[in-house]
Amino acid sequence: MTFVPPAVEAIADLTEITGLSKADVINRAVQIYAYLESQKQQGAHLLLRGVDGNTERLHIV
Repeated sequence: MTFVPPAVEAIADLTEITGLSKADVINRAVQIYAYLESQKQQGAHLLLRGVDGNTERLHIV
């Protein structure tokens, strides 16, 4: 399996931040993505609230 450079960098960052293996990081990412897609198909919206209290709607394309 080949990943684009930004994905390779994100995986490396996450393994360093979390202490998890690459396989664990990728497994968790896939599970989260599957959950978010499932919710999106049911009409849900993904919102992110910053520390300042502002809410932003996220779009995964």
